[in-house]
Order: sequence, then structure tokens, then C-alpha cells
Amino acid sequence: MSLSHEEALMAEGIQFMAGIDEAGRGTWAGPVVAAAVIMPSSTLAARIVGIADSKTLSPKKRERLAVEIRAVAVAVGIGSASHAEIDAIGIAPANRLAMVRAVEALGIVPEHLLIDAFFLPELSHIPQTPIIRGDATVYSIGAASIIAKVTRDQMMQKFHEEFPAYGFNEHKGYGTAAHRTALERYGLCLIHRRTFHPMKTMI
Repeated sequence: MSLSHEEALMAEGIQFMAGIDEAGRGTWAGPVVAAAVIMPSSTLAARIVGIADSKTLSPKKRERLAVEIRAVAVAVGIGSASHAEIDAIGIAPANRLAMVRAVEALGIVPEHLLIDAFFLPELSHIPQTPIIRGDATVYSIGAASIIAKVTRDQMMQKFHEEFPAYGFNEHKGYGTAAHRTALERYGLCLIHRRTFHPMKTMI
């Protein structure tokens, strides 16, 4: 996990740079959740060991790292777009909306945005760098990916308590065989994305 982007920005005198990533873009149910994380420049050299793309980490490791990240971060912002918003405007605009909401939730205005893949025209007044595979290569984005994933998993656990037949506590809304079987047996529930396959064939 590289610090080269953060170090280059610090060399320009930038102190507050936010890493941004999302979780749940490809799921069949639930929201897409984004996180914006500003790590303190004073601790970048002594970075948290283990930060990586959240998809490569076990749930227990993600949860432990999320606690460490929150303990040292200058600011953490969470934003989401609901299943209804995804159906209304499409997943890519909803993804950007969640990211914008995460930045707005930081409580301070970052000087630069390091974003996994996306450019956010809604925040064009803030300099930003979209980075393909940023969650696997850029420290701040990796931190954001962990916060986003842990936050969304917690949300899906709560949805499981409301809709226990679908197994959201296990697959978190992703398109697994067990999820498909539950859909065939019980039909759609409130949080399914109607515009996603295979849900749109069931309406």
C-alpha cells in the first residue's frame, strides 16, 4: 500500500487530503455506502499496518482496522444512497451521490480528494485525483474502503434482523446462490434493487 500520492500532496503543503471509496456497488440489495477518511499527516510515516483493499481482508481484520483508523483519523465521513435512489438514478450516479455525502459529512473541507476510480463533478471546487484500483494501492483510499465496508456490513446485519429469510447477515446482499434461492422462494423484499438483474425479471 503506497503513500506516494499523500507524500506528493504533503510536499505541496496540503495537509487535509481525503481518501474516498465505496462498498456495495454490485449488490442486489441494500444501499451503496461511501466513506471519506482524512488521516493525519503526522502519522502517515507510522502508518497503520494491514490497511489494504477491504475485499482482501477477513471480517475480523476489517473490524479491527476500522477501530484503529477511527482512533487516529482527523475526520471520517459516511454517506450512502439507498436502494430506492439507486433504482431512481442508476448505480453510477448513486455511487457518486454517496461519495459526495461522505465528503460533506467530514465536518471539515478537505484540500484534496483521492478517490477510487471516480471523479466527482459535484465537488469540482475541490482538487481531486481519481485512481483506478486506488483501494488496493493508495493508503488513504484503502482506509476509506475498510470504513465503508465495515459500515455497510453493519447496516446489512440490521436489515437481516428485519428480513431474516434472505440471509443478509451472510452474503450482505451480494448475488450468491443462497441469495438467489431465497429470492425464488420468497420474492423481493423492501430493500432489493428492482432495476438489477435478476430482480427486474421478478417484478
